[in-house]
Amino acid sequence: MTNQILTLEAADGLQEGKLSFTERVDYLKKFGTHSQSFSTLQPDMDYFDLPGIGYIGFMRKWGMTFVLSDPVTAPEHFELILERFHRRYPNASYVQVTEPVVEILHRRFGLYGTQFGSESRIDLAAWSLKGKKKQTIRTALNQAEKNGITVRERFSDDHTREISEAWIRTRKCKSNEIRFLIRPMQMKYRENERHFYAYQDGKAVGFIYFDPIYLNNRIISYVPNISRANANFRQGIFYTLMAHAMDVFQAEGVPYLDLGLIPLALDDSLEHQESRLLKRLFHRLYQHGNFLYNFKGLEFTKSRFRGDISKTYCSHRRSIPVLEFLAMFKLTRLL
Repeated sequence: MTNQILTLEAADGLQEGKLSFTERVDYLKKFGTHSQSFSTLQPDMDYFDLPGIGYIGFMRKWGMTFVLSDPVTAPEHFELILERFHRRYPNASYVQVTEPVVEILHRRFGLYGTQFGSESRIDLAAWSLKGKKKQTIRTALNQAEKNGITVRERFSDDHTREISEAWIRTRKCKSNEIRFLIRPMQMKYRENERHFYAYQDGKAVGFIYFDPIYLNNRIISYVPNISRANANFRQGIFYTLMAHAMDVFQAEGVPYLDLGLIPLALDDSLEHQESRLLKRLFHRLYQHGNFLYNFKGLEFTKSRFRGDISKTYCSHRRSIPVLEFLAMFKLTRLL
């Protein structure tokens, strides 16, 4: 792989090809800085590969193309690989991408880039449980201790499926595990996953799977992509597991912890490339759509950790991409 910056004109000589799985993992470990970079290796993902540069992970539904996260490549090559991808898939939509990607897609191809939600990153070097906003976490830890809850890290599954199926039955969407936006629990590629389990009376009652985030072959952060709890312990287990894992990562010298997507947690201002109509619709869905998904509860939970907030976007061709969102909801199994 090369760090050389290529112009779009020089890139015309690059040949699209098929990377091996091992090669994609190599790119992931060097450039997988997005919270969902690891999830681009989930089952059923398609790839646009540009050997020597990197790859883009996407899925298709109803003839439509949906890209997940930023391209897995050096940031200086975003424009290059997006230009080549757009030639092949000019009507693609992009989900959970960052501002630099949105800027390229808007400037080069006229795509809207509307805020889809927020993400939160915690500086572990400065992390502590002090502060008024963290009282909820401290209360959860005290309750867990009184109930005899302990946390241990282990990689082998421990009542995982049983806990997960019971947890799914308590969700708004009960039929299937969500995929694409949240990678499935079972993946063939699991290198550097971290699993933390909560136990009561020797039996597992909850767990979190953390995925690695990489830069230059170093793990710079983890993100909790899969979390489940016994239905009897819906309140508090997440905080207890998170606090324990953060202490472990902090002791190991991991710089950050990412909390992943906070859907529909939006800034009120309207940016020049955003769809005014779609942004308004997202605001209304957040206010009145909690019967579909627990938007407000998730934002409250993640806000207790007091991380640094950044925006995440979806890029789309039409001002109101109704068919695209219906297709994406079917793809993710939300519908």
